[in-house]
Amino acid sequence: MSRSSLIHRVTPFFTSRIRQNHRLLNSSSALCETSPSPSPSLDEAIHLTDNCVRRLKELQACEGLTDEKMLRLGVETGGCSGFQYAFGLDSKINPDDRVFESGGVKLVVDNISYDFVKGATVDYVEELIRSAFVKLLGKFRGNNHSRLCF
Repeated sequence: MSRSSLIHRVTPFFTSRIRQNHRLLNSSSALCETSPSPSPSLDEAIHLTDNCVRRLKELQACEGLTDEKMLRLGVETGGCSGFQYAFGLDSKINPDDRVFESGGVKLVVDNISYDFVKGATVDYVEELIRSAFVKLLGKFRGNNHSRLCF
């Protein structure tokens, strides 16, 4: 069985699970509206490296943006074991987003993706063959190797 056909076969499963989790989060948030959720602890916060902050500021400056663009980190189907990280620029904050700020720039993560990336560090790396935003493993896992998928 080829890799692409396998991905096409498992994608609906993961998509339905993500939608199911999203529905659960939305239904439980209606129950919790009376008591505000605590802010993430320092271990669960998502951190931005100096390189990441610098590159986001460069992108905002060279685009001549009038509205503030934030880095959006999400988890989507695909990758090594069914999920991969997706980075993009966004100017909108959704009701289910968590916002992390560092050095005057913001990182936005939806609630479902947050469960997969809490405690992580986002970096910007420049290599010979590419330059990209990457998620580094959280320090609680014992190392800080770059991972694009999991």
